[in-house]
Amino acid sequence: MPQKRSSITLSIEEHEKAQLEQLALDFDQTWGDKPNVSKLLKAIARGKLRLAVNHDWSRDRIDTCNKALNLLKDAGQINEALELAQLLLERSELSHPLRQEIECWVNQPTAPWRTDLDRCIRLHRPFKLVYQDAADRLWNFTVRHAKIERHEDRQYLDCWCDETEGNQDIEPLRHNRSLRLDRIPDEAVIAPADGQWQPELSHIEIELHLRRGLALGYRTKTGADLTNEWLPEQQIRRVVRRIHNTFWFFREVRRYGSECVIVSPEAVRDRFKQELLAMIEQYNAD
Repeated sequence: MPQKRSSITLSIEEHEKAQLEQLALDFDQTWGDKPNVSKLLKAIARGKLRLAVNHDWSRDRIDTCNKALNLLKDAGQINEALELAQLLLERSELSHPLRQEIECWVNQPTAPWRTDLDRCIRLHRPFKLVYQDAADRLWNFTVRHAKIERHEDRQYLDCWCDETEGNQDIEPLRHNRSLRLDRIPDEAVIAPADGQWQPELSHIEIELHLRRGLALGYRTKTGADLTNEWLPEQQIRRVVRRIHNTFWFFREVRRYGSECVIVSPEAVRDRFKQELLAMIEQYNAD
């Protein structure tokens, strides 16, 4: 005997019927070339199509996915990054600026020079690089050590260069540069350079004293902090850290305010003090 079939009646508005028919077309649930709502409902009931709540991704989830996307981009895993970018672009919850940023990257996921740059870093081969600064001036650098790092939401090439002209950092760090990747011209060519690869960036050791809440809540920065000890007599935390660039170091220290004091070396302490005095002068001038 033929299997008995049940039927249901849907009480829906005309526009809702049209939306169901459009869904049937979108998911190839048709009879001939016409949408078939019954076939659509059967596919849902049998688990061939799954229902999901849309437009409910939280800001934290979007931010986490975007951070993961940037990590994949930094690691040079372009195919995986493109997959995650497409997933994000399917979400209606994206803010307009973030959507524009991701779409722009998807349209040109990597500059022609990026593959050569990654190869030189991986193989420890010195190379020549053209860079355009914020004032649109072109600089030629011979790079002998480099790594791609993220500083405050942007990708940078932290590198050791032969050339020191224009670098205002203290003398021991004068060979180090922090170059924004998006300021390397698209037409740039990564050319091989003679000589040896440097084992690491230039560095100095600095000593910090942390007080009050910062001293209690501070967490060791892996790969940077050499010493992290609590001094009960003085009620401070003593941190000795290796740094490669005073610009990024000062930006971090300013966030800590009066709870953080640079103790040594004197050249770094004095430079930071001069920056603070210049800021005070700006406020006194108003």
